[in-house]
Parts: sequence; C-alpha cells; structure tokens
Amino acid sequence: MKALRHENGRASVVIVDPCSAAGYDLHDMETGGLGGTEATVLRVAGALTPLFDITHYQKGRTHSHVSHAGELRPFQDLSNAKRPAALIVTNRWKVAIKLRKQCPDTPIFLWLHVFPGRHNRKMGAALKAAEITVICVSHTHARELEAFLGAENAPDIRVVYNPLDDSLRPDGTPRNPDRLLFASSPHKGLAEVFRQFAALRRDLPDLTLAVADPGYLRWDTGAVPEGVVFLGSLSHSALIRQMRRSLCLFYPQTSFAETFGLVLAEANAVGTPALVHAGLGASAEILGDPDQQVDGHDPAQTLARIRAWRRTPPQVSGNPAFRLGCVAQNWAELLKRATAKCPQMSVR
Repeated sequence: MKALRHENGRASVVIVDPCSAAGYDLHDMETGGLGGTEATVLRVAGALTPLFDITHYQKGRTHSHVSHAGELRPFQDLSNAKRPAALIVTNRWKVAIKLRKQCPDTPIFLWLHVFPGRHNRKMGAALKAAEITVICVSHTHARELEAFLGAENAPDIRVVYNPLDDSLRPDGTPRNPDRLLFASSPHKGLAEVFRQFAALRRDLPDLTLAVADPGYLRWDTGAVPEGVVFLGSLSHSALIRQMRRSLCLFYPQTSFAETFGLVLAEANAVGTPALVHAGLGASAEILGDPDQQVDGHDPAQTLARIRAWRRTPPQVSGNPAFRLGCVAQNWAELLKRATAKCPQMSVR
C-alpha cells in the first residue's frame, strides 16, 4: 500500500470487514436482516465521517458506493488501496496480521465482537508481536479475552462499547403484561428459551412470546411451544416498537455468552427490562441491575420475577456510556492519538 495524504487535512481510516456475506449500508437497518456487528460498524463509521475520511471494505460487496457511513468498497479492492493513517479490522485477527506485513508503520486495531474459539489461543502472541491493538466491546469481554490469551501473551487491549442510538428513550407506549420478546438470532439460546417459556405458561397460560429473528442463520430450536408468535426479520425501528410494547426482553438462556448484548441495552434505553441469566457473558455489565438477572436453571425464580413485573414493571433506563455520541468520541480519541504521528493527515 502507498501512503495516502488528503488535501482536506483529515486522516484516512480504513475499516475492513472480512466476515460479511454481502455488502451493507445504513439503509439496511431499516429493511431488516442486519446483524448487530454490522449495525454497530455502520453507526460508528457514520458518526466519525465528519472527522475522518472513512473507507469501508466489505466481504460480499460487489460495487462501490458513497454513503453517510463513508466510502463502501468491495473487499477485493483492498489489495490496490493506498495506505491509510489507521486500519480497523473486524473480528479476523489473521487478516489484521496480514495487513501488518503490508503496512508496517500503520496503526492497526482489531475490533473484536466475539469470544475467540480455543483454536485461536496463538492470536495473543501474534497480535502482541505485530503491535496490533485489540478493541473489546465490554470490560467483561476484555477480562475474559486476557484470561483466555494469558497475561504474558496479551496484546494492548482497550474497551469501546457498542453504541445506542442517541434518540432511544421511553415514549409512553402501553406495555402488554402478557407479551414477552426474544430478539436475537436463534443460535443465541432460543431452544432453551422455548423450554423456559413453556414452563412459564403452565402457571401463566395467557403469556405469549414474540420472536424477532434477524434471519441470517438457520438453527434447530426444537419443538415450538404454544403461545409463540414469529415476527420474522424486522427493521430496527419496528424492533424498537416491539420492545416498547412488551413486558420484557425474555433472555434467561444459560449457554450463549454475549460480549455486549446490544438488544439488552436498547431495551433498557426505551424503558423495557430484560430478564437474563446471572453471570453469563457481559449481560450483568450491560444491564447493571441485579433485578434483571435470575438463575436461568431455576424455573421458580423466573416465574416469580415475571409475576412481580406483571404487577409492577421495574423502572430501567439506558446507560449514557453506551450512547452513540459518547462511543464515537471514544473512537475519535483513539484514532486521533494513533494518527498524530502523521502530521499531514491530522484530524481537524
């Protein structure tokens, strides 16, 4: 890659998504089917475009397009790109290592949204040697990553939360005390949630469970209990409307650990509680409220909490640290420091 310098004085920041199945843009959040990682990347990129020249290379994209989230380009175009002031790679650490060889002096960030599998234990030493900074999406995520890699092999690890839309607030929509909502891909414990819901209905037969599946992954969830309503793939605004009218986000599954859990944060931001299994992943950090946590292995505890919430719904709110304005500021500060060594590409 050749060094890139902009006449407008803004640093060039390249985001690389080597995981996406198809190209995506901001409008896809309103048509449905977009994963949380892609939505997060778009929101952050859009918020940073006034400060940086953003180019986003996406696996599966077939044509270039200029968007409010930057210039969106096919992944294969990366091989002919000029060297930016900073590089951000989502999830694939080996791609970050490969780019380090091409850009020996460029600040590189690995934006990690997942817990790495056991076969990736060597990634820590490789990233540390390559001086690649890892961005985790919660403090829980960062602690578990460092424990997984080992302190002696851990690279520089920072935390920047996933962003909530600044406009998400309660709006007085009446809540249906009989309506629960599951709003995640089915691989995130939906089979267990079905069993938990079926147990609830034995005591509370009027309950319904609405399931909003983004549709990007097929998954065997077993038998579907009575009272389940499938909503299909919803736009972001439609999903938020479902959150507003539901008693709670019903997510006490005990197997899938979230690194952040964006739907949990969004539910709280619009005043809807989320019921989760205590101690699993980052859920406790994101919700910050013991009343929204139960032992998912104990049906009696789940039943008691739902009964209590039907009588008196808890008062919950969004965490200001998750708001897009705050998250974008954190990213901007990271990138400004990283690109400060490029005087002709400094941020205005």
